[in-house]
Amino acid sequence: MIDLTVNGQTHGIDADPDTPLLYVLREDLQLNAAKFGCGLGQCGACTVLVDGAPALACVIPIMLLAGKQITTLEGIGTLEDPAPIQQAFMEEQAAQCGFCIAGMMMRAQALLQANPRASDAEIRAHLQPNLCRCGTHLRILRAVHRAAALILSGHPAATHAAGASGQAGGAAGPDRHGSDGPSPAAPEDRLRPDDRDLSRHPQQRERPER
Repeated sequence: MIDLTVNGQTHGIDADPDTPLLYVLREDLQLNAAKFGCGLGQCGACTVLVDGAPALACVIPIMLLAGKQITTLEGIGTLEDPAPIQQAFMEEQAAQCGFCIAGMMMRAQALLQANPRASDAEIRAHLQPNLCRCGTHLRILRAVHRAAALILSGHPAATHAAGASGQAGGAAGPDRHGSDGPSPAAPEDRLRPDDRDLSRHPQQRERPER
């Protein structure tokens, strides 16, 4: 049994410690925003936040996550009370097929928590690991800038969203296009198992072996 804290609630998970987080989220907790894309940590569709920074749920075994704060898209806002990043993506109609969008929003959420004045170049660089085949890239960029503006304007959902993900960001840098604030963390580099651990996971599968 492993205790996982997801969206502020602790769940006792009875699963193999080697099980990737994504399967637990979708199958055990019925949190379906994070998607199974490649299963190899290469497309970003499964991106969630771990202690406030982006992580790839399809390659992180749950044994590495005890005591950490895990946040999925469901945990930062709702349709009735959306977080700034969710509201901005809706207003900009940034989704086409929608498959990659949850991961895009979670990675953008991490960036804006760390630096809500991120420049266009910083946003592009930060979202680079997340792939989109539909071609809505410019709308996605506009949505992230719109979310940043909502956060900086004191949008009432901004404090709620930052608190839900376990790590509130501060405004840093002179403006959106010249920030000298801190660079966002990349915890997937710290949380991704080493090559020996990854070799124990089948590279493609529909569900974890129990």
